Amino acid sequence: MVNAQQLDWSGQDQSQNIPDSVKIWLYDEQSLTKKLKCKFELFSVNVVSQKKIIPRLSESKILNYSGACIEREVELLGNNSAVIYARSVIPVTEDTKKILNIGTKPLGEVLFNTPNVVRDSFQITSVKGIWGRRSTFTMGSTKILVSEFFLDALFL
Repeated sequence: MVNAQQLDWSGQDQSQNIPDSVKIWLYDEQSLTKKLKCKFELFSVNVVSQKKIIPRLSESKILNYSGACIEREVELLGNNSAVIYARSVIPVTEDTKKILNIGTKPLGEVLFNTPNVVRDSFQITSVKGIWGRRSTFTMGSTKILVSEFFLDALFL
């Protein structure tokens, strides 16, 4: 898994040297789940962990929230191989209570199918050749932080 704790996140206009094969995934603002379902015959979600946390200081600033959150770590599988690692930080609020127990349902699918959910711009990072992005989704008055890392198996 990717340790997202000490990554250098930048705005998308500051990132350079991104391979074209990665750009088409990294900057796509549509549902990643939908795109993966089109690419792979078999698609599923492996929930690596889901637990209550207090967000890191940098996450609290982005979320404008410092209370209890759910940290959800998943692998998105294409044809039974992990192609995306995702980590979400979901504040525990009235706005999010319906999504805190979605099990193996993709969070992105839920967010993209919920009216009035707004996505903010991407921040981009790279660690050991793995490219990642993160953005917030605003549901009601609550921001949800979603980080996604594009694993090598996606590009095979």
